[in-house]
Amino acid sequence: MSVKDNRIAIYAGSFDPITNGHIDLILRTLQIFDRVIIALAVNPRKTPLFSVPERQALIAASLDKKSLERVTIDSFEGLLVQYANRVGAKVLIRGLRAISDFEFEFQMANMNRHLDDSIETMFMMTGEEAFYISSSFVREVAMFGGSVEGMVPMAVNQKLKERFPPKEVQP
Repeated sequence: MSVKDNRIAIYAGSFDPITNGHIDLILRTLQIFDRVIIALAVNPRKTPLFSVPERQALIAASLDKKSLERVTIDSFEGLLVQYANRVGAKVLIRGLRAISDFEFEFQMANMNRHLDDSIETMFMMTGEEAFYISSSFVREVAMFGGSVEGMVPMAVNQKLKERFPPKEVQP
C-alpha cells in the first residue's frame, strides 16, 4: 500500500482522561480508516488533571495490542488543521454525545473548513451506553469519591483511584 492510499484520520481532544466513549469511537474509526492519530490538544489556558505523558500512557494502556498497531498517540499545540497537514491527514473525527454537542462541533468544523477546505470533518455518534459520559464528569465524580467503573478503561480507573484516594467518612 502506498502512502497515497493510506487513509489517516485524526481524533483530537484533551482525553483528560480517556473514557470508554472515546475508546468506542477509536475502535469504530479503525473500521473505516487505515490509521488513527489520537492527537492530544495542548491548551495553555487549561490545567489538565493528567500530564500529556500520563494521558498518552493511559490511552496506550486502554487499547488492545492489535489496535495499537494502527494507532499513533501524539500531542500538538496550535491549529488542528495545521497539525493535520503536517502529518498528512485529511479527515478529522469528532464525537457527538448529545444534540448539545452539535452546535459547538458544527462551528468548529466550519472554522476548520474556512482555514483549510481540503480537510474534512466526520461526525460519529457515541454509542448509547456512553452518551452521558464526559471526561469532566468522570473527573468530578472521581474527585468526590464516586465510582467511575464501567465509564473508563481499567487503567484509567486505577489511576483515578490513586489520584483521588478514598476519604474517611466522618461520623
